[in-house]
Amino acid sequence: MKYILITGGSGGIGLAFTRYFLSLPDTLVFSTFRSDDYQLKALKQAFPDRFSFCKMDITKEEEIIEVIDQVKQKTDRLHYVINCVGFLQTDNIQPEKNLRSLNADNLIRYFQVNSIGAVLLAKHLISLFKHEERSVFATLSAKVGSISDNKLGGWYGYRASKAALNMFIRSVSIEYQRITPKTIVVLLHPGTTDTNLSLPFQANVPLEKLFSPDRAVLQLMEIIDQLTIDRTGTFWSWDKSELPW
Repeated sequence: MKYILITGGSGGIGLAFTRYFLSLPDTLVFSTFRSDDYQLKALKQAFPDRFSFCKMDITKEEEIIEVIDQVKQKTDRLHYVINCVGFLQTDNIQPEKNLRSLNADNLIRYFQVNSIGAVLLAKHLISLFKHEERSVFATLSAKVGSISDNKLGGWYGYRASKAALNMFIRSVSIEYQRITPKTIVVLLHPGTTDTNLSLPFQANVPLEKLFSPDRAVLQLMEIIDQLTIDRTGTFWSWDKSELPW
């Protein structure tokens, strides 16, 4: 039996990951949601013995702890954790086009959701990775978080929060090597995926580069399944190229 936790499991890619792992035999899947759980309820009806879901705001450490405690009631280990939580814009927050658009509260929110939440999750997962089987902790990042790849500027909060995420998870990978040496820690860029997050920015994306969530998951799983422990702490694009920091 393989045990899987998907955070952000009601979003486009998170939901696709949840469905992917439930499609495999001998899996038990946990997913989290923040506000919208109706599709997860349908999966619970379809897989009542192999699927559980619960509410979690990744910016609240006490809710992360509650979720981990619920997982521990059913298993003492996890084999895959896929962190799909992240945001680019809301009704009140838009990617900044220039310095005049910067707002301190908005910048803080980018870091709370896209950066800090992931490293707090890593903090509380350690005990579930202390086993002798191969395990993976993967976090969705973004190519625009690569400092050396930044040629256009703008999107200050999103870019910086993803760059911070990359540094956090790189450091996590080093500590995990000492504490949970069978765990591969990895950052993944899924490409432009046809979800609500990317919807306002799809106009100039070639059709062959706009992926359905299911296709994005298959592409990312090809990377995840081929990774070995010596590649922990690395940053990968959907096309299997390693991204620069």
